[in-house]
Amino acid sequence: MDKITKTSTINITVGLDDHNVPVSIAWLSDDGPTAGKTQPGKAMLLSLFDSESLDTLKIDLWTKDMQVKEMDRFFYQTLRALTETYFKATQNQDLAEAMQSFVQYFGEKTEIVPPLKKG
Repeated sequence: MDKITKTSTINITVGLDDHNVPVSIAWLSDDGPTAGKTQPGKAMLLSLFDSESLDTLKIDLWTKDMQVKEMDRFFYQTLRALTETYFKATQNQDLAEAMQSFVQYFGEKTEIVPPLKKG
């Protein structure tokens, strides 16, 4: 196992209303370009892979003022980033291209991106 030479902490604060529905999300990191500055957000998707159970543990939250168009953009950008990450991790070009095709389809259907011109 590699020796840990540094640690970094990310704190996420979720403000809830009387019904435990998120009304605010903010995060703070002690590393990176925004170190020490609280950053607001409207949604988050957090996935952690459990090496013992081989399951993915996840937390998906969004504030009640998040608009559908914002959620569409959030998912489009997340799917695009997941496709890039998958390719970097696996070098599986065929599957990454298939994923990218779906991302383009999703972007077009939600009107985040214009349709690709055929021909």
